[in-house]
Amino acid sequence: MESTITRERRGHVLLIGFNRPQKKNAFTLEMLAELVQAYTELDSDDALRVGVVFAHGNDFTAGLDLANVAPAIAAGKPLAPAGGVDPWGTHGPRCRKPVVIAAHGLCLTLGIELILSADITVAAVGTRFGQIEIKRGIFPFAGGTYRWVERVGWGNAMRYLLTADELDAAEALRIGLVQSVVAADEVLASAIAIAERIAAQAPLGVQATLHNARLAVAEGQAAAAAALLPKLRELMVSTDAQEGLQSFIERRQAVFTGK
Repeated sequence: MESTITRERRGHVLLIGFNRPQKKNAFTLEMLAELVQAYTELDSDDALRVGVVFAHGNDFTAGLDLANVAPAIAAGKPLAPAGGVDPWGTHGPRCRKPVVIAAHGLCLTLGIELILSADITVAAVGTRFGQIEIKRGIFPFAGGTYRWVERVGWGNAMRYLLTADELDAAEALRIGLVQSVVAADEVLASAIAIAERIAAQAPLGVQATLHNARLAVAEGQAAAAAALLPKLRELMVSTDAQEGLQSFIERRQAVFTGK
């Protein structure tokens, strides 16, 4: 059977594609497990520096396939195998490397929560977003309740969390849910271009930046500030820091190795 999550390496970028288009890329338990595997590969492989998440077919995702997943939730079973990286960063370790998302078509529930757990999102014109769990008698359980607030502010968050109303790409851009909106045929290329720009930077510096920013959100600015100089001293003796200085002196593009 064809994999429900595709993986393709392009240099230092890992393309991760949802591949259940006939069901609007609604997530089954199998699909969740395969996405964990893809994120774990991105996190653990030193040759990979950035992930790009996109979808095959007409829609990003319709969310969970409740007929497949709901019995596992009701029975208290895990939704993904233990020991891997959690793409949503709520019930397991979060990916240490940046993730760029290319969204198009329908983007519901855990699709939005995946955007909120990622770092940069490019949306296609015409993308439709909806955090609609309350229509199904449940509530967002992959970080949406607090990451909406973190990303777009209390009022904007409650406007969509508590009504389950749909929002379009323009509104998502206005409130900061996504970072850019492009034509549908440009969305994946735009996301890859951003990922390649990130991948060209010093990997250790990129990961340190991401970690410190997340630390500030999770534990406050004082905790993030306290971690700055120790991490800087660690990076200053890296091969990449030496390459960064040498490339500046020689007025050339730096070539980083992640060491």
